[in-house]
Amino acid sequence: MVLKLKWLAVALGLISITGYSQSKKPVIPKTYVAAKTTKPIVIDGDESDASWSKANWTDLFEDIENGVKPKYATKVKMLWDETNFYILAKMEEPHVWANLKQRDTIIFYNNDFEVFVDPDSDTFNYYELEINALNTAWDLFLTKPYRESDIVVANDWNIPGLKSAVKVNGTLNNPNDTDEGWVLEMAIPWAAYKTTFFDQNVPADKFWRVNFSRVNWQHSIKNGTYERKKDAEGKFLPEYNWVWSPMGVINMHEPEKWGYVYFSSKEGKDTFTIPQDEKVRWELYTLYRAQKGYFEKHKTWAKSIADLTAKSISVDGKILKPTIENHSSGYNILVKSPFSNTTFVIRQDGKIITK
Repeated sequence: MVLKLKWLAVALGLISITGYSQSKKPVIPKTYVAAKTTKPIVIDGDESDASWSKANWTDLFEDIENGVKPKYATKVKMLWDETNFYILAKMEEPHVWANLKQRDTIIFYNNDFEVFVDPDSDTFNYYELEINALNTAWDLFLTKPYRESDIVVANDWNIPGLKSAVKVNGTLNNPNDTDEGWVLEMAIPWAAYKTTFFDQNVPADKFWRVNFSRVNWQHSIKNGTYERKKDAEGKFLPEYNWVWSPMGVINMHEPEKWGYVYFSSKEGKDTFTIPQDEKVRWELYTLYRAQKGYFEKHKTWAKSIADLTAKSISVDGKILKPTIENHSSGYNILVKSPFSNTTFVIRQDGKIITK
Protein backbone atom coordinates (compact mmCIF):
# COMPACT_ATOMS: atom_id res chain seq x y z
CA MET A 1 0.00 0.00 0.00
CA VAL A 2 1.28 3.47 -0.88
CA LEU A 3 0.40 5.99 1.82
CA LYS A 4 0.01 9.75 1.66
CA LEU A 5 2.10 10.77 4.70
CA LYS A 6 2.49 14.50 4.21
CA TRP A 7 0.03 15.41 6.95
CA LEU A 8 1.25 12.58 9.16
CA ALA A 9 4.71 14.11 8.87
CA VAL A 10 3.33 17.48 9.92
CA ALA A 11 1.45 15.96 12.84
CA LEU A 12 4.54 14.13 14.01
CA GLY A 13 6.67 17.25 13.87
CA LEU A 14 8.84 16.01 11.02
CA ILE A 15 8.23 19.17 9.01
CA SER A 16 6.48 22.51 9.16
CA ILE A 17 3.88 23.33 6.53
CA THR A 18 4.84 27.00 6.65
CA GLY A 19 8.19 28.73 6.79
CA TYR A 20 11.55 27.88 5.31
CA SER A 21 13.87 29.06 8.06
CA GLN A 22 17.44 27.89 7.74
CA SER A 23 20.62 28.15 9.73
CA LYS A 24 22.45 31.44 9.23
CA LYS A 25 25.73 29.54 9.29
CA PRO A 26 26.69 27.67 6.10
CA VAL A 27 26.04 23.94 6.21
CA ILE A 28 29.05 22.01 4.94
CA PRO A 29 28.31 18.29 4.43
CA LYS A 30 30.63 15.77 6.04
CA THR A 31 32.65 13.32 3.95
CA TYR A 32 33.71 9.73 4.55
CA VAL A 33 35.77 7.28 2.51
CA ALA A 34 34.35 3.76 2.86
CA ALA A 35 36.95 1.13 2.13
CA LYS A 36 36.19 -2.11 0.32
CA THR A 37 36.38 -5.18 2.50
CA THR A 38 37.63 -8.47 1.11
CA LYS A 39 36.64 -10.57 4.11
CA PRO A 40 33.08 -11.57 5.05
CA ILE A 41 31.48 -9.62 7.90
CA VAL A 42 29.32 -11.51 10.35
CA ILE A 43 26.31 -9.36 11.23
CA ASP A 44 25.99 -10.00 14.95
CA GLY A 45 26.22 -6.54 16.53
CA ASP A 46 29.79 -7.17 17.65
CA GLU A 47 32.28 -4.47 16.68
CA SER A 48 35.27 -6.78 17.21
CA ASP A 49 35.11 -8.19 13.66
CA ALA A 50 38.60 -7.88 12.12
CA SER A 51 37.26 -6.01 9.11
CA TRP A 52 35.91 -3.18 11.27
CA SER A 53 39.32 -2.64 12.86
CA LYS A 54 40.56 -1.31 9.51
CA ALA A 55 37.75 1.25 9.17
CA ASN A 56 37.75 4.74 10.65
CA TRP A 57 35.05 6.15 12.88
CA THR A 58 33.12 9.16 11.65
CA ASP A 59 33.17 12.37 13.58
CA LEU A 60 30.93 12.27 16.63
CA PHE A 61 27.33 13.18 15.86
CA GLU A 62 26.09 16.74 16.40
CA ASP A 63 22.76 18.32 17.26
CA ILE A 64 20.79 18.44 14.01
CA GLU A 65 20.14 22.19 14.16
CA ASN A 66 22.88 23.99 16.02
CA GLY A 67 25.87 21.65 16.10
CA VAL A 68 25.95 21.53 19.91
CA LYS A 69 27.70 18.49 21.34
CA PRO A 70 25.02 15.93 22.31
CA LYS A 71 24.59 14.47 25.76
CA TYR A 72 25.60 11.00 24.58
CA ALA A 73 28.18 10.07 21.94
CA THR A 74 27.32 8.45 18.61
CA LYS A 75 29.69 7.38 15.85
CA VAL A 76 29.67 5.18 12.75
CA LYS A 77 31.96 3.05 10.61
CA MET A 78 31.26 2.07 6.99
CA LEU A 79 32.57 -0.61 4.64
CA TRP A 80 31.38 -2.16 1.39
CA ASP A 81 31.83 -5.08 -0.96
CA GLU A 82 30.21 -6.13 -4.23
CA THR A 83 27.05 -7.23 -2.41
CA ASN A 84 26.45 -4.97 0.60
CA PHE A 85 26.81 -1.58 2.22
CA TYR A 86 28.00 -2.30 5.78
CA ILE A 87 27.28 0.10 8.65
CA LEU A 88 28.36 -0.12 12.28
CA ALA A 89 26.81 2.39 14.70
CA LYS A 90 27.95 2.74 18.30
CA MET A 91 25.74 4.69 20.70
CA GLU A 92 26.44 5.71 24.27
CA GLU A 93 23.25 5.31 26.33
CA PRO A 94 22.91 4.75 30.10
CA HIS A 95 19.32 3.50 29.72
CA VAL A 96 18.83 1.24 26.71
CA TRP A 97 15.13 0.61 26.17
CA ALA A 98 12.67 -0.15 23.39
CA ASN A 99 9.12 -1.54 23.16
CA LEU A 100 8.17 -1.47 19.46
CA LYS A 101 8.34 -4.97 18.02
CA GLN A 102 6.32 -4.79 14.80
CA ARG A 103 8.11 -3.94 11.57
CA ASP A 104 7.16 -0.67 9.85
CA THR A 105 5.61 0.90 12.92
CA ILE A 106 6.80 4.44 13.70
CA ILE A 107 10.13 3.39 15.15
CA PHE A 108 11.28 6.88 16.15
CA TYR A 109 8.68 6.73 18.93
CA ASN A 110 11.51 4.74 20.55
CA ASN A 111 15.14 5.77 20.71
CA ASP A 112 16.44 4.71 17.31
CA PHE A 113 19.17 4.89 14.69
CA GLU A 114 18.31 6.05 11.17
CA VAL A 115 19.97 5.70 7.76
CA PHE A 116 19.20 7.96 4.79
CA VAL A 117 20.49 7.18 1.28
CA ASP A 118 20.17 9.09 -2.01
CA PRO A 119 22.14 7.16 -4.65
CA ASP A 120 22.02 9.71 -7.48
CA SER A 121 22.17 12.93 -5.43
CA ASP A 122 19.07 14.49 -7.00
CA THR A 123 17.05 14.58 -3.71
CA PHE A 124 14.27 12.49 -5.30
CA ASN A 125 13.63 8.76 -4.87
CA TYR A 126 15.60 8.20 -1.69
CA TYR A 127 15.54 5.67 1.12
CA GLU A 128 15.15 5.69 4.88
CA LEU A 129 15.76 2.95 7.45
CA GLU A 130 15.07 3.19 11.19
CA ILE A 131 16.01 0.53 13.76
CA ASN A 132 15.53 0.46 17.54
CA ALA A 133 17.36 -1.48 20.26
CA LEU A 134 15.01 -4.45 19.76
CA ASN A 135 16.29 -4.60 16.17
CA THR A 136 12.84 -3.67 14.86
CA ALA A 137 13.05 -1.99 11.45
CA TRP A 138 11.00 0.62 9.60
CA ASP A 139 12.15 0.97 6.01
CA LEU A 140 10.50 3.31 3.54
CA PHE A 141 10.98 4.84 0.10
CA LEU A 142 10.31 8.52 -0.58
CA THR A 143 9.64 9.82 -4.07
CA LYS A 144 10.29 13.42 -2.99
CA PRO A 145 11.28 15.31 0.15
CA TYR A 146 8.45 16.21 2.54
CA ARG A 147 8.71 19.88 1.53
CA GLU A 148 6.83 19.10 -1.69
CA SER A 149 3.06 19.10 -1.12
CA ASP A 150 2.37 16.03 -3.26
CA ILE A 151 4.77 13.81 -1.36
CA VAL A 152 4.00 10.11 -1.59
CA VAL A 153 5.78 7.64 0.67
CA ALA A 154 5.95 3.92 -0.06
CA ASN A 155 5.62 2.73 3.51
CA ASP A 156 5.29 -0.92 2.49
CA TRP A 157 8.66 -0.92 0.72
CA ASN A 158 11.08 -3.28 2.47
CA ILE A 159 14.80 -3.84 2.00
CA PRO A 160 15.10 -7.38 0.63
CA GLY A 161 18.01 -9.20 2.21
CA LEU A 162 18.57 -6.66 4.99
CA LYS A 163 20.68 -8.05 7.82
CA SER A 164 20.91 -6.23 11.14
CA ALA A 165 21.84 -7.10 14.70
CA VAL A 166 21.95 -5.23 18.01
CA LYS A 167 24.28 -5.82 20.93
CA VAL A 168 23.40 -4.09 24.19
CA ASN A 169 26.30 -3.28 26.45
CA GLY A 170 24.21 -3.59 29.57
CA THR A 171 20.66 -4.89 29.94
CA LEU A 172 17.75 -3.97 27.72
CA ASN A 173 14.64 -2.52 29.40
CA ASN A 174 16.06 -2.79 32.92
CA PRO A 175 15.75 0.52 34.81
CA ASN A 176 17.56 -0.88 37.83
CA ASP A 177 21.06 -0.59 36.37
CA THR A 178 23.17 1.73 34.22
CA ASP A 179 24.13 0.64 30.71
CA GLU A 180 27.04 1.63 28.50
CA GLY A 181 25.01 1.76 25.30
CA TRP A 182 24.20 -0.28 22.22
CA VAL A 183 25.84 -1.27 18.97
CA LEU A 184 23.91 -1.70 15.72
CA GLU A 185 25.48 -3.57 12.82
CA MET A 186 23.83 -3.92 9.43
CA ALA A 187 24.36 -5.07 5.87
CA ILE A 188 22.18 -3.38 3.26
CA PRO A 189 22.28 -5.10 -0.16
CA TRP A 190 23.02 -2.83 -3.11
CA ALA A 191 20.22 -4.68 -4.89
CA ALA A 192 17.73 -2.91 -2.64
CA TYR A 193 18.63 0.36 -4.36
CA LYS A 194 18.33 -0.88 -7.94
CA THR A 195 16.04 1.10 -10.22
CA THR A 196 15.77 -1.71 -12.77
CA PHE A 197 16.59 -5.41 -12.78
CA PHE A 198 19.68 -4.84 -14.91
CA ASP A 199 20.89 -1.75 -13.05
CA GLN A 200 24.57 -2.08 -12.18
CA ASN A 201 24.50 0.19 -9.16
CA VAL A 202 27.43 -0.90 -6.99
CA PRO A 203 29.08 2.52 -6.43
CA ALA A 204 32.74 1.55 -6.81
CA ASP A 205 34.88 4.70 -6.79
CA LYS A 206 31.77 6.85 -6.71
CA PHE A 207 29.98 8.82 -4.00
CA TRP A 208 26.42 8.56 -2.72
CA ARG A 209 24.65 11.06 -0.50
CA VAL A 210 24.15 9.52 2.94
CA ASN A 211 23.24 10.70 6.40
CA PHE A 212 22.59 9.15 9.78
CA SER A 213 20.34 10.33 12.57
CA ARG A 214 19.87 9.24 16.15
CA VAL A 215 16.60 10.01 17.91
CA ASN A 216 16.82 10.07 21.69
CA TRP A 217 13.94 10.75 24.09
CA GLN A 218 13.90 11.79 27.70
CA HIS A 219 12.24 8.97 29.61
CA SER A 220 10.31 8.25 32.77
CA ILE A 221 9.75 4.94 34.53
CA LYS A 222 6.23 3.77 35.28
CA ASN A 223 5.60 0.46 37.04
CA GLY A 224 9.16 -0.60 36.25
CA THR A 225 8.79 0.17 32.54
CA TYR A 226 10.42 2.88 30.43
CA GLU A 227 8.27 5.34 28.53
CA ARG A 228 8.70 8.70 26.82
CA LYS A 229 8.60 11.54 29.31
CA LYS A 230 5.66 13.97 29.37
CA ASP A 231 5.33 17.53 30.59
CA ALA A 232 2.88 18.80 33.21
CA GLU A 233 0.12 18.96 30.57
CA GLY A 234 0.62 15.36 29.52
CA LYS A 235 2.38 16.11 26.23
CA PHE A 236 5.50 14.23 25.23
CA LEU A 237 8.67 16.25 25.64
CA PRO A 238 10.44 16.87 22.32
CA GLU A 239 13.05 14.38 21.21
CA TYR A 240 16.74 15.04 20.66
CA ASN A 241 17.95 14.67 17.08
CA TRP A 242 21.66 13.97 16.66
CA VAL A 243 23.16 13.57 13.20
CA TRP A 244 26.41 12.75 11.44
CA SER A 245 26.26 15.55 8.85
CA PRO A 246 24.72 18.83 10.05
CA MET A 247 21.38 20.05 8.68
CA GLY A 248 21.04 23.54 10.22
CA VAL A 249 17.31 22.93 10.64
CA ILE A 250 15.23 20.28 12.42
CA ASN A 251 14.47 18.34 9.26
CA MET A 252 16.36 15.34 7.90
CA HIS A 253 14.46 15.56 4.64
CA GLU A 254 16.71 18.02 2.84
CA PRO A 255 18.91 15.48 1.03
CA GLU A 256 21.08 18.15 -0.59
CA LYS A 257 22.66 18.68 2.85
CA TRP A 258 23.51 15.04 3.54
CA GLY A 259 27.07 13.81 3.73
CA TYR A 260 29.18 12.34 0.95
CA VAL A 261 30.24 8.72 1.26
CA TYR A 262 32.87 7.74 -1.30
CA PHE A 263 33.16 3.99 -1.90
CA SER A 264 36.83 3.43 -2.61
CA SER A 265 38.14 0.30 -4.29
CA LYS A 266 41.73 1.43 -3.78
CA GLU A 267 43.92 -0.72 -1.58
CA GLY A 268 45.19 1.29 1.34
CA LYS A 269 44.22 4.84 2.26
CA ASP A 270 42.22 6.96 -0.17
CA THR A 271 40.95 10.54 -0.08
CA PHE A 272 37.86 12.30 -1.35
CA THR A 273 37.23 15.96 -2.12
CA ILE A 274 33.74 17.26 -2.76
CA PRO A 275 33.54 18.10 -6.49
CA GLN A 276 33.17 21.77 -7.32
CA ASP A 277 30.05 21.06 -9.37
CA GLU A 278 28.43 19.79 -6.17
CA LYS A 279 29.00 23.20 -4.64
CA VAL A 280 27.32 24.78 -7.66
CA ARG A 281 24.32 22.57 -6.97
CA TRP A 282 24.30 23.72 -3.33
CA GLU A 283 23.87 27.29 -4.53
CA LEU A 284 20.92 26.25 -6.68
CA TYR A 285 19.24 24.77 -3.61
CA THR A 286 19.85 28.01 -1.73
CA LEU A 287 18.00 29.84 -4.51
CA TYR A 288 15.28 27.18 -4.51
CA ARG A 289 14.67 27.75 -0.80
CA ALA A 290 14.68 31.51 -1.40
CA GLN A 291 12.02 31.00 -4.08
CA LYS A 292 9.92 29.04 -1.60
CA GLY A 293 10.14 31.91 0.85
CA TYR A 294 9.40 34.48 -1.85
CA PHE A 295 6.29 32.59 -2.95
CA GLU A 296 5.09 32.28 0.63
CA LYS A 297 5.31 36.05 1.03
CA HIS A 298 4.18 37.28 -2.40
CA LYS A 299 2.01 34.38 -3.65
CA THR A 300 3.95 34.41 -6.92
CA TRP A 301 7.39 33.24 -8.04
CA ALA A 302 10.26 35.70 -8.33
CA LYS A 303 11.15 36.60 -11.90
CA SER A 304 14.77 37.57 -11.37
CA ILE A 305 17.70 36.45 -9.23
CA ALA A 306 17.87 39.98 -7.80
CA ASP A 307 14.46 39.35 -6.20
CA LEU A 308 16.00 36.46 -4.27
CA THR A 309 19.41 37.75 -3.27
CA ALA A 310 21.26 41.05 -3.39
CA LYS A 311 24.64 39.32 -3.17
CA SER A 312 26.78 37.93 -5.93
CA ILE A 313 26.99 34.15 -5.88
CA SER A 314 30.37 32.48 -6.12
CA VAL A 315 31.97 29.07 -5.68
CA ASP A 316 35.69 28.75 -4.96
CA GLY A 317 36.29 32.25 -6.26
CA LYS A 318 34.27 31.79 -9.46
CA ILE A 319 31.19 33.98 -9.97
CA LEU A 320 27.98 32.15 -10.89
CA LYS A 321 25.43 33.79 -13.14
CA PRO A 322 22.10 32.03 -12.57
CA THR A 323 18.96 33.01 -14.46
CA ILE A 324 15.26 32.32 -13.94
CA GLU A 325 12.83 31.05 -16.55
CA ASN A 326 9.21 31.45 -15.44
CA HIS A 327 6.49 29.30 -17.01
CA SER A 328 2.86 28.42 -16.47
CA SER A 329 3.50 25.72 -13.88
CA GLY A 330 6.41 27.30 -12.04
CA TYR A 331 9.99 28.15 -12.88
CA ASN A 332 13.46 26.88 -13.72
CA ILE A 333 16.67 28.34 -12.34
CA LEU A 334 19.64 27.70 -14.61
CA VAL A 335 23.35 28.12 -14.04
CA LYS A 336 26.38 27.11 -16.07
CA SER A 337 29.19 25.64 -14.02
CA PRO A 338 32.46 27.56 -14.49
CA PHE A 339 34.31 24.34 -13.68
CA SER A 340 32.78 21.83 -16.11
CA ASN A 341 30.62 24.01 -18.41
CA THR A 342 27.69 21.79 -17.42
CA THR A 343 24.38 23.62 -17.19
CA PHE A 344 22.39 22.70 -14.09
CA VAL A 345 18.67 23.38 -13.88
CA ILE A 346 16.60 23.27 -10.69
CA ARG A 347 12.86 23.05 -11.13
CA GLN A 348 10.12 24.41 -8.89
CA ASP A 349 9.76 20.94 -7.33
CA GLY A 350 13.43 20.93 -6.25
CA LYS A 351 14.73 18.38 -8.74
CA ILE A 352 18.01 19.20 -10.48
CA ILE A 353 18.60 18.11 -14.07
CA THR A 354 21.56 18.73 -16.35
CA LYS A 355 21.73 20.05 -19.89
